[in-house]
Amino acid sequence: MAYLQQSDELIFFINGKKVIEQCADPEELLLNYLRKGLRLTGTKYGCGIGGCGACTVMISTYNADSKKIRHYPANSCLLPLCSLYGLAVTTVEGVGSTTTKLHPIQQRLAKCHGSQCGFCTPGMVMSMYSLLRNHPEPSMEQITAALDGNLCRCTGYRPIIDSFSAFSPESCPLAGSGKCCMDKEEKETKGSDSELHMCLCKPEEFHPRDPTQDYIFPPELMVSDQSSINICWNSVCWEQHRTLGKVVWEGREMKCQHPQFRIDKKLLGIWYPVLLHPVRIPELHVVTMGENGIVIGAATHLAQLRDILLSLVPELPAEKTKIYRTLLKQLRTLAGEQIRSLAVGIIKYGFLWVSRWQLLDGIYGTRQIPLNDEFLTKVPEADLSPMEVIVSVFIPFSKEDEFISAFRQAERRKNALSVTNSSMKVLFQPGTDVIEDLAIFYGGISDTTVSARNSCLKLKGRNWNDQFLDEACRLILEEVVVSPSAPGGKVEYRRSLLVSFFFRFYLEVLHSLKMMYPFQYPDLPKEYMSALSEFQEKPPQGMQIYQDVNPHQLPQDPVGRPIMHESGIKHTTGEAVYVDDIAPADGQLYMAVVTSTRAHAKILSIDTSNALEEPGVVAVVMACDIPGENGDADEKVFAEDEVIYIGDIICGIVAETYECARNARSKVKIEYQDLELILTIEEAIEHNSFLSKEKKIEKGNVEDAFETVDKILEGEIHVGGQEHFYLETNSIFVIPRKEDKQMDLYVSTQDASNAQELVASVLDVPANRITCHTRRVGGAFGGKGLKTSYFVAAAAVAAHKTGCPVRFILERDDDMRITGGRHPLWGKYKVGFMTDGKIKAVDLEFYVNGGCTLDESELVIEYVLLKCPNAYDIQNFRCRGRACKTNLHSNTSLRGFGFAQAGLSAETWIAAVADYLYLPHDEVREMNMYKNVTETPYKEEIDPTNLVVCWEECLEKSDYYKRRQAAEEFNKQNYWKKKGIAIIPMKFSVGYNETFYHQAFALVHIYLDGSVLVSHGGCEMGQGLYTKMLQVASHELKIPLSYIHNYERTTATIPNAIVTSGSIGTEVNGKAVQNACQILRKRLEPIMEKNPDGKWENWIKEAYEGSISLTATGYFKGYPTNMDWEKGEGHAFPYFVFAAACSEVEIDCLTGDHEVKKGNFPAFLFLQIEGGFIQGLGLYTMEELKFSPEGELYTLGPDTYKIPAVCDVPEHFRVYLLPNSRNPIAIYSSRGMGEAGVFLGSSVFFAIRDAVAAARKERGLNRNFTLNSPLNVERIRMVCADRFTEMIPRDIPGTYQPWEIHVD
Repeated sequence: MAYLQQSDELIFFINGKKVIEQCADPEELLLNYLRKGLRLTGTKYGCGIGGCGACTVMISTYNADSKKIRHYPANSCLLPLCSLYGLAVTTVEGVGSTTTKLHPIQQRLAKCHGSQCGFCTPGMVMSMYSLLRNHPEPSMEQITAALDGNLCRCTGYRPIIDSFSAFSPESCPLAGSGKCCMDKEEKETKGSDSELHMCLCKPEEFHPRDPTQDYIFPPELMVSDQSSINICWNSVCWEQHRTLGKVVWEGREMKCQHPQFRIDKKLLGIWYPVLLHPVRIPELHVVTMGENGIVIGAATHLAQLRDILLSLVPELPAEKTKIYRTLLKQLRTLAGEQIRSLAVGIIKYGFLWVSRWQLLDGIYGTRQIPLNDEFLTKVPEADLSPMEVIVSVFIPFSKEDEFISAFRQAERRKNALSVTNSSMKVLFQPGTDVIEDLAIFYGGISDTTVSARNSCLKLKGRNWNDQFLDEACRLILEEVVVSPSAPGGKVEYRRSLLVSFFFRFYLEVLHSLKMMYPFQYPDLPKEYMSALSEFQEKPPQGMQIYQDVNPHQLPQDPVGRPIMHESGIKHTTGEAVYVDDIAPADGQLYMAVVTSTRAHAKILSIDTSNALEEPGVVAVVMACDIPGENGDADEKVFAEDEVIYIGDIICGIVAETYECARNARSKVKIEYQDLELILTIEEAIEHNSFLSKEKKIEKGNVEDAFETVDKILEGEIHVGGQEHFYLETNSIFVIPRKEDKQMDLYVSTQDASNAQELVASVLDVPANRITCHTRRVGGAFGGKGLKTSYFVAAAAVAAHKTGCPVRFILERDDDMRITGGRHPLWGKYKVGFMTDGKIKAVDLEFYVNGGCTLDESELVIEYVLLKCPNAYDIQNFRCRGRACKTNLHSNTSLRGFGFAQAGLSAETWIAAVADYLYLPHDEVREMNMYKNVTETPYKEEIDPTNLVVCWEECLEKSDYYKRRQAAEEFNKQNYWKKKGIAIIPMKFSVGYNETFYHQAFALVHIYLDGSVLVSHGGCEMGQGLYTKMLQVASHELKIPLSYIHNYERTTATIPNAIVTSGSIGTEVNGKAVQNACQILRKRLEPIMEKNPDGKWENWIKEAYEGSISLTATGYFKGYPTNMDWEKGEGHAFPYFVFAAACSEVEIDCLTGDHEVKKGNFPAFLFLQIEGGFIQGLGLYTMEELKFSPEGELYTLGPDTYKIPAVCDVPEHFRVYLLPNSRNPIAIYSSRGMGEAGVFLGSSVFFAIRDAVAAARKERGLNRNFTLNSPLNVERIRMVCADRFTEMIPRDIPGTYQPWEIHVD
């Protein structure tokens, strides 16, 4: 057996240094080796399946035949370590560092504010670096394509793209400096106010790229090595052979796709004893062109295939390249560049060349397998035998009378698995439209590709005309059956795509025939031409206009200036330390948790004996190991007698390695007894299952008002949940001390004090023995508050039991399964209005799905009620709401919680009134907006002056009326494409309705050398809080930023601090830092007055010698807020933030695909507005949590849960900050905008709604309709009803078991 052979050395290079591994593990992945073996922690774990790009590295390889070096990005979480034999790896540490020299990529990304939490930043750097190594002067299209496989949850991508655009010759080097002609044009549009600026960084300060900074490819790796490689470890063998015969002779299962190896191993639990790596076999990399087509080696990566076709297509006659151009079109959207650079694929056109080894007589031979219906149905003679391997794929030239197209529709345009895809080919009899041959294939319908073979046979000999189209659609729908219980859901939508795709193919062929034979075929109807056009991706262009500081402000005073993130450089170099980057402690153990597989059940027994027998397992911890309280009144750390959702933590496996702990989880045997299940809001209402009492707010006399109005409308809206999808999963490192039961907690959390308090309770020790540390958080958005504390407590119990440090890092699927997100909402409305559009009365009822425990659900439903009017002044207003208790994971706060759902509800009933009266939506919105100083429904005074200004500015700067007229004209000319535009006002309430939630603490030290250390209770999560605290201290102490350093958030220096959330972390902590600095400054003033020309350092020394304390504590009591829910009134929020957003979209009525053309946002802050907007765009149009009827969450990673990517950024993305606006309440007139930007994304939702309304109007459908959120491709397509949606079969609810349920 191969795995008993002697193991060879693994030789490769990392960052220019030679690595020789004597005992490499074939199952180890590069990411683990870099982080744990070499301590190169700049490369991050984000998802483990190649979907987020945080783990990107660059691989360099030498081709001895072409004498060329190839550089390409790769997901290190997918790369087996042994696949690196003879290759060179570059990580972010090898690109540049603060100790050597920054690479221009790193410098520009940091200085142009392209990082916030910074966790995704090293991956962004590596994707761009790989591109520059191959294309020193890339096009903007290449830059955006290079980022296809990288996700960011913070920035909104615009600053990242802007940072990298400087490397493209298509980008003006003066852009943003005020000297570019485009800047000058924009200045003309905004007037002559010289205080307004557009430049957030200074491009003229960037140093040029220095090629000598890059590592050269190691010369010794250029030497051809003909030997085979055998690397064996733990009964697994990795084999790389130089000859095809050797591979076939081994007779093992070949795994030449690294991503599939990883996915099989992780998701499917498949173990391979032998892994054959074909990269060194010349026959598998052949690229030859013959008379009839090209032969592509089976190990050719998709990116290589793309490059081959790109070079080939211009050299061949157009009629021969139809297949190649179709393939290129699909390759542009397939996966990210990292996957395209690693994966190989089987092409749906042509033949497989298969090599086989006949063992009996040793005769070596080849055969062809046509990729046809027999292959798809696995007819024996068309299938691979166990002794055969795929050698190459033959892709033929197309013929003159042959037409080929391929279609795919995904939840996201790029780097997403398609909902449905299709490839179609027709061959006509020469010079006619009589079908000689027809082939139609569909993917995404079942677990294999489906052929409409019988339909094609029946259609042969037919003419390509309208009668043929109707017959073809009928036949396809009869033959290609999508089960009502099909995995993936969206059944009716997928059925509609079967015929929508074919219709588009029909039109494409008709159009091509017309172009070939202009006098033989009539022109296509004008209304159908729009079905042929496709969205053309354009690099997004952004602009940010803000008011500069007073010209008299001192140059060293940073307040009001766009300061680079204090960790920005460290983000880009990978030097920023997150929890899992902390070096291992002596005796460190790892923990993985065993979670419930039932949504609601009694635990009958837990058997851990087999798990404890696994090598490397040290302990199993569960509820009985807790010395103190098992959680609190709301939630338990470990489930005891009962589990209440799928993902409920039952016990933890503690082992010497994480792999050992993870693998041992399957050895724990748990017996359950199922209990009654409640999953949806409707079921909770039916069973009277609630987490809190009903809350209510009422103003005026609603019932009387309904008696006086001209018309009453009633309706409802459903808003789906949303996953936080922070790039850094929940991460905990617990280190017990040797004495006094002390323990250090290193946690990625928003609420260090809560973690400290819970751990102290669980361990039954005073809180002063527990110290929580948080240096930075790799994204949180509300998701690392209460729930994270239970994770910390579980790890603390493990550390207490074993006496060893315990590292607990959740994998992406566990993080998504266990933690909840944004609350799904069901809202009902009753609105009374006059014929002119003036709304007189509104009655609202809300329910949110809180999940299994209270968590933040009561606060969320309160915010739903307090914020549900949005910007509208309704004199007779009533709203009620409750949080439902269900057997799902416990939902919690998420950026803009409550308002994101309630605001959408408000805009929905506004739109319903406008549609009913046939009035423009903007007119009804403006008519009902706050205009004068008045009171909210809960009797808090509001001055809407800035709301009105924002609205008017947005109308003007977006050219709203002109663009609306243009959209209407476009819609008249295009039947299958429609444009829509919407402008949305916003009144966002900042902060909390309790004063104590706004309190903050700070501690400031001045050292004898004049340096200053600032501590406070805020957690840095990417919002730039630490940077702003430096600005406050610099301003108040009147010293340069370079003198000041932020200390980590720790409960040792700042006790009892409130959670960092609600968009107020910066201003309340800033108030505390300001208070401490003012105290210190006041102490120093007598010394400064005596020596006004002295230096800071001298003043400090003199103060020390004068026994003046150089330490001060700062405190901010908090904004005075209150809310009396018995009366339904109070001063609930410190202040309001106003904004308006205008978005323009274009939709494809055949598929539901859409593209955001423009976005304009007059507001107050934009460093997080853009990120919030893109997150809102995801909430309202894309992101969808899917649950099984048993309560299991299907969407457990970036492969199934799609957040916006670079391809989703608006083509024109502009943010304007309202000048000369003041906030007398907050520090330096600041405003909390971290959360408000999310709701601005609803402008895209209503722009899509506007486009849908245009389509429905043209089709004679009812204008009064409701769209639920997320308004994804499925909902857009199905509401644009037409002849094709009418064709599809419909299933009767209750006659089948659906694949998924809607929990809202």
